Amino acid sequence: MSHADAEHLTRADGAVIVPPSVAGDVLRALVRDLTARVRADGGEITPGVRRLLYALHSAAQQTELECDKSTAPHSADTGTAPSTPGTVAVAEAAALMGCSPRHVRALIGAGRLPARRVGARVWGIDRDALDHYRHRTGDTTP
Repeated sequence: MSHADAEHLTRADGAVIVPPSVAGDVLRALVRDLTARVRADGGEITPGVRRLLYALHSAAQQTELECDKSTAPHSADTGTAPSTPGTVAVAEAAALMGCSPRHVRALIGAGRLPARRVGARVWGIDRDALDHYRHRTGDTTP
């Protein structure tokens, strides 16, 4: 990437624009780092970082949904295109719970955390179900 390309991704106020096509990769990298840091020092994720994770998740999910729609003809017409408001992805759930994405997928596989596929490789976890699980168990560690 050239300096000119980087300038196109930076706004005048210093904010950085993350293209939707790389939002998932950025989200995964952030979640890996944040998970390690939270485990190491037991800290909390700040509200600003949480908003950034949600925004990245939304952009990545939208990109995947658009890709799924373009590769699966008539999915919107048949009602099989997923509706994703109020859901979180595995990486987001892991960040919120302070555990690894692998642990969240294990909870889904064991039926302890309800989820459904919303893309080729994306699980949609209902936010209310996640909150219920987090508050019911009181345990956010794997």
